[in-house]
Amino acid sequence: MFELRLLCPANRVDQVSDALEALSALSVSVEDADAGTQSERALFGEPGLPASAPGWARSRVLALFAGEAAAREAASLLLPQDFFSGCAVQAIAPVPEQDWVRLTQAQFAPVAITPSFWIVPSWHGVPAQATRVIRLDPGLAFGTGTHPTTRMCLRWIAANPPAGQRVLDYGCGSGILAIGAALHGAASVDAVDIDPAAITSTQANAAANGVRLLAGPPERAQGGYGTVLANILAAPLTVLAPLLCGHLAPGGALVLAGVLERQTRQLQQAYAPYLPLQVTDSEDGWALLTGRR
Repeated sequence: MFELRLLCPANRVDQVSDALEALSALSVSVEDADAGTQSERALFGEPGLPASAPGWARSRVLALFAGEAAAREAASLLLPQDFFSGCAVQAIAPVPEQDWVRLTQAQFAPVAITPSFWIVPSWHGVPAQATRVIRLDPGLAFGTGTHPTTRMCLRWIAANPPAGQRVLDYGCGSGILAIGAALHGAASVDAVDIDPAAITSTQANAAANGVRLLAGPPERAQGGYGTVLANILAAPLTVLAPLLCGHLAPGGALVLAGVLERQTRQLQQAYAPYLPLQVTDSEDGWALLTGRR
C-alpha cells in the first residue's frame, strides 16, 4: 500500500477528502499539520460544547491507496483542480506491512478497578491478584473500562455490591456496568439502550462473561430497582430525571456518570425534587453523582 500526503488549508479539506474518496482511496484521514509544535491546538471541545474551530488552519490529509500507480494518478488529477489551490503534495510513500490487529490490541491492557476487580481483554492473561474479572474487548458500543466515568461506576458497584437486588443499567453501551452488577451478586439485571448495536454488544459480552441479564430497548425497564445506573451525559441525564427516579424502589440507589465536575450543580438541581445527589467520586474532571430514595 502507498500513502499520499497532502498539506491543505482548512477551507480545502472537505473538497480534497471527497475527491480522494472518488479517486478510490482506501481511506482518508486528517490531522493537525502543526502537531508536536507550539502551534498545535485542540480542535474539539468538552462534551456538550461546540468545537473551538471547524478545522485546523493547516491540515495534513493522508490517503491510502492499494498501489503506487493509483496514488500518483490521484495526485496528478488533483493538482490542476481549482479546489486544490493552496494545497500541496508532500509525499507519496510506501506503508510498511504491519500486524494491525496486534497493534490495536496493544492499546488495550488490563484495567484495575480495585486490587481484586479487573477488566481484562480476551487476549490478555488474568492478573494473579484478580479474583473478579470482566472479559471485554473493544467494540461498537461505549464502555471498555478505560474511561474515568466507567471506572468510577464500577468502583461504586464494587464498594456497594447489589447482592440480591434488581439492577437497571440505563444506556448500557457495551453492558460493562450490567455485567459488573451481575458479578457482584445482583439477583437480576435489565440493560437498556436506544442503540440496537449496544443491545447486541451487551448480549454478546454477557454471554462471554457467563452472566445472565436481559438486554433490550428502554421499554424493557419495568417497575422498581434496588440500583439504577446511568452513565450517559449531563444533558440526557437532566431530561431523564423523572424517569430514572421513577424506577427507584424505596431505599434504592441512583448512580449517575458522564457528568463533568462543572455540571454537577445542574444535575443536583434537576434531581432535587426527587432525591438529593452527592458527588461521591471524581477523576480527570469527571464526577460520579449518587443518591438514595
